[in-house]
Parts: sequence; structure tokens; C-alpha cells
Amino acid sequence: MVLSTGTASGKSLAYLLPIFNSIEIGSHAPNGRGATALYIAPTKALAHDQLRTLEDRDLSWLRAATVDGDNSREERQWAQQHANFILTNPDLLHHSLLGAHARWAPFLKRLQFIVIDEAHVYRGVFGAHVSAVIRRLRRMCDHLGSSPVIIAASATVAEPAIALQRLIGDTVIEVTDDYSPTPERTIALWQPLDLGLDNAEPVHRTATTEAAHILADLVADGRQTLAFVRSRRAAEGVASMTRDLLREIDPELVDSVASYRGGYLPEERRSIEGSLRDGSIRALATTNALELGIDISGLDAVVIAGWPGTRSSLWQQFGRAGRGDAPALAIFIAREDPLDAFIVEHPSSILDAPVEASVFDPANPVILGPHLCAAASEFPLTDEEAGRWFGPSAVELLERLAFQGFLRKRSTGWFWTRRDRASDLADLRSSGGAPIRIVEESTGRLLGTIDQSSSHTTVHPGAVYTHQGVTSVVADLDLDELVATVIEEPVDYTTHAHEISDIRILDEYEGRPWGEATIHVGQVQVTSQVTSFQRRRLFTGENLGEQGLELPERELVTTAVWWTVTDDQCARAQIDSTDIPGAVHAAEHASIALLPLFATCDRWDIGGVSTALHIDTGVTTVFVYDGYPGGAGFAQHGFDIARQWLTATRDLIRECRCREGCPSCIQSPKCGNGNNPLDKAAAIRVLTELLRNATD
Repeated sequence: MVLSTGTASGKSLAYLLPIFNSIEIGSHAPNGRGATALYIAPTKALAHDQLRTLEDRDLSWLRAATVDGDNSREERQWAQQHANFILTNPDLLHHSLLGAHARWAPFLKRLQFIVIDEAHVYRGVFGAHVSAVIRRLRRMCDHLGSSPVIIAASATVAEPAIALQRLIGDTVIEVTDDYSPTPERTIALWQPLDLGLDNAEPVHRTATTEAAHILADLVADGRQTLAFVRSRRAAEGVASMTRDLLREIDPELVDSVASYRGGYLPEERRSIEGSLRDGSIRALATTNALELGIDISGLDAVVIAGWPGTRSSLWQQFGRAGRGDAPALAIFIAREDPLDAFIVEHPSSILDAPVEASVFDPANPVILGPHLCAAASEFPLTDEEAGRWFGPSAVELLERLAFQGFLRKRSTGWFWTRRDRASDLADLRSSGGAPIRIVEESTGRLLGTIDQSSSHTTVHPGAVYTHQGVTSVVADLDLDELVATVIEEPVDYTTHAHEISDIRILDEYEGRPWGEATIHVGQVQVTSQVTSFQRRRLFTGENLGEQGLELPERELVTTAVWWTVTDDQCARAQIDSTDIPGAVHAAEHASIALLPLFATCDRWDIGGVSTALHIDTGVTTVFVYDGYPGGAGFAQHGFDIARQWLTATRDLIRECRCREGCPSCIQSPKCGNGNNPLDKAAAIRVLTELLRNATD
């Protein structure tokens, strides 16, 4: 069953009542060993918050415990031996509980309920990983003789039953009627101030700078506020700027501002959460780590600096303000970004449009393969089980894993053959590989970690790294030792890496003609390299110069959607051969920026390549690809809704008020070519020609 309703609509009570009833009845069984329940949250913070809620109820028969990477050995053992309500996360299930199932068998044998909270966040690569973990858990319970009921709680999403069915691999009933009271909420769509520079195109103050100014004003007015930003770096930057502004307004308020993001140590996270809850923190700049349902009462306002990725996330973040009957303020600040500009100019695209369906591919072989290995290491895996729990593609994948030396088939099923842990083959929250450790050079102190896939663009030599308001510059990135060394240094700029890419078609899954034009989806190989980085002034975004880098190439085999146009079509669109690169480059940028409005992805989850003559198609071609090995479902969804997506792309460019192109339409912060060449007018014409005979 999935409960898909709005924020603070009572979903927790709906799943807790049957669980409490079963556990209370079971407490009268011999030795008190009755029913158990497992609660799965996407973050540690949410699990700990739910534990506090349970403890506040003071139920003598309830023995609840959080189980995560922060536990001591003694705490873990107590949970294994005594708890009847475990609160955990998918990572702990994957790396510990399922692999150590013998120690958890008494709990799992009596498991009657599995709660999957905030189920809407399981999308893309993370969603595919969690889908495999849930299926491994259900298989484990089946082996141990239990058949737990699964109850999922989700924000309002499109097709919640279909999404959960894809996640757990079973039929689902949905409950979507929401009769809960909603507080009065004022929503503002905010275009940052035009700096009035003598440029050909308008230059606006950055969204993070604007967020800091609004945050400072709200704090000075006594309003407790969350500011959601798009990155760890932005969380630190907004908090730092807000403190600087408050130092001039009311110095006593400076210490009431903090930042919150992934990578903090557990004790730091707990301290910040407690200070926000007791009101000593009045303003918190956070990544989406606090988007989920942590119980924080009394929030007066929410500021969102930049599109959060999905309509579902937008409404979830808006819903963090106004708990109870108090009116609230929710502000969306547009970045210099095509998608943000489209939203400000088309409010109905978020206010009147339905939320998205969750997009992920549970059959992605790059993701499913390691989980099949893990399943085989937990119990020998038969072909029948593989098909039942993991889908029809799993059986063929087992043969491939055996050929690669991971598995061996015997009469009782497939066995894991290696000495190392099979669960170490997959990191649920990474696109692959062990994380890069970020270490302070002078002290050797570990400041945090970052995915290998992100390291080339975020902790390259010369990159600015910020931790709790303190800026450092990366001195060295050692890809062999997986260490980035940083030196503390106050700077007034940010850094932005530039990456170049080449792409080859490996296989076409599907295609259709649009008159002379064509649209396709298939497997591609992307070769990319970070070649330089740019320094930009912190408050204005002014370009302070570019510096070259020598980093190795990386290869990615993934899924892409691509479209082609012929020379005759370009001629009819009055685009000379010399103007084709600028036309398709601009169309590529805008289409990448707009796809997140239709698929549950982020601009940084996808990439693109455009060329006037591609070696595999022989004509002008634009590719948009998933930024994860094996694909994540985004490009496939783009193919499925291509006409709607590319029409919105054309309209965005056409309706932008600039003359020759700007960050709000065709310029991209990711561009490895310095946003050159770009031709706004030609992009409109080539997209119009492409769409002339488009079909669904």
C-alpha cells in the first residue's frame, strides 16, 4: 500500500496505528517476542527524528531503536536482541543487515510490517539501487518464513501505485485522498535584482546572494527560516553571506545562522538539528537533506534558491513552512538558468501542473548485477528466485556475472565465489567507486567525502572547497589514493569546472521518423575530460579568469536520446552550414535545462553533445544522455515525451527577452566550450523545423 498525500497530512499516524496494534498484541507472547516492524527512511536524520516521536509516546511495550552507521557495537547488539521496531536506511540494509542476516534472523522472522517513508525520493540511480535492496529484503523474509506488509508514505506524486510497484516488484494499492487542513501560504516567484551593468544582456544578482539578503531580512524580522540551495558549496556560501549581512544589522543574530549539508560528522548533524528544533538557530541554509519530514515546528518561511529538481521536491520544500495553523511564506528564487526562467515566466508550469512520476530503471544491469551478487552471497540464488524477485532480465545477467568470475552455478543455485563482501560492489548513493576523502593539509583532519564521479569537477586542483563557513583551496587530487588535499584560504570567488565530451552510438533501442528528421533512444559511449576551470567573483558572478587542468579521460556507457535533422531541413530553416554548430549547441543546452521539468532528474544528472556532422548518423545530431553507467531512465523518458519536451525547449528560447542568448535560455554553466558558439535565432528555427512533423 502507498499513502500519497501532502506534507503534514497524517501519513505517519496511518501506518503507525496498525503497527502499534500488532506490536502491543505481540508483547504478550512468550518472552515478549511478538510482531516486529522495520521503518526505512532515506536519511539518518529522518530516522532519528521518527525515533524521538516514538519515544515521546512513552509506550512501555515498544522497544524502538535506530540502526545506522553511527551506532556503537553495544547499541547494535541491543537492537538485534531486544528491539521490536527498527528504524534504519537503505544503506544499512545493503551493507550490514542483509549480509549479517543470521544475527538479525530473530527480528526478521517476526517481521510483519515494512514502512518505506518518503518513497518519492527513490528515483534515478538511487531509486534503482533501493529497488534491488527492497527485493533482496523481501527474498530474505521469504527464506526466513515471514511475509511482511509493505506500507509506503510518499509526497503527492503522479501514479504512486505504479512507482511503488516498480520499487518493490509487487502489486500495490494507493491511497491519495487528502482531507488534512492546509495553512495559509503565500508563494512568491522571485527574479533577482538586475545589477544594471553595461552589458548587452541583463545580468542578475546570483540566486544564492539574493537568498542571503532575503534570509538576513527574515531573521532580522524574527522569522525562523530554511533556505534550500542546490549544493554543499552554496549552503556554506549562503550561511556565510547571511552572517556578514547580519553583522551590520544586529551582531547578536550572527550566531543564529548555520549551514546543513551532507558530509558533516554525525555529532555536527545532531547538534544542528537540535538547535533548529529548539529555536536557537533562526536561519539555516541547507541542501535537500532537510527536505524530508523531520518534525520542525514553528518555521515561518522557506526560501528556495534554484529549481530543486522536481515539482514534488518543490512542494515538499514549500511544505516545511507553516506547520500548524500559522500562515507561512514560500519564496522560489530563479537562478540564471533556462528552467528557472521558464518557471518564473510560466507560473502555471508548477502551480497548475501535476507532479511528476518517479523515473528509474530497476533492470539497469550495471546496478542490478552487484545486487544479484549480494543476494547470492546471502542465500544461494536460483533462476526461479532471480526471475521472481528481480525480473526477467536477471537470469541472463547471472550468466554474465558467472563469466566475469563473480558467481558459480551449482545444483542448489548461484553462489558468490569471492572472499570479499559482495555488498561492497555497490554504493547506493554513488555512480560508482569508493569516495574521495577531503583532508586538511596542515592538520590531516578529514573534512568530508565526495563521490569519485563528482571529484573531477568539484575537488580538482585549484577548486574552492567550503566547510562550515571556512573556505579552502584544493592543493592536490590523488586519484590513486582517493584523497583531495586542501589548504585553508579565505577567497572571494567560486570555481566552476569545464568538461568536454565525445559520444559514439553503440546500440539503438528504438527510433521514429519525424518527417525527414528522426528521434532515437539507445546505448552510447561518452568519453569526457575536465580540461579547465573558471573563477567567478562570489557576489556578482564576474569571470575572473580560466586555468587549464590535466586530468585523465573518463568513459561512460549509458543511455541517450538523440535527434537528427538533414541538410535540406537546415537550408529550409535558413541556417547556413557555418551557423549549424551554434544552432544545435544552443538547442542542446536548452533541452538539457528543460528535461528536469518532465523527468525526475536534475540538470547535473544528464549531459549532452551536439555536432553538425556526427560520424555514426552522418547528419546534424543532438544527444542528451544519462550521466550514470547503464542509464537512469531519464533519456528514455525524454524519448517517450520528446515532442512535449522539445516544444517547451523551443518556446523557452523564443520567449526569453534577451537578444542573443543568456544564462536564462541557451547559456549553460556546464559548457566545456565556454558557451561558444551559440546562435539563439538559429536554434529557434532548427527546433521549429525539427518539430514540424513531430509525433508522440
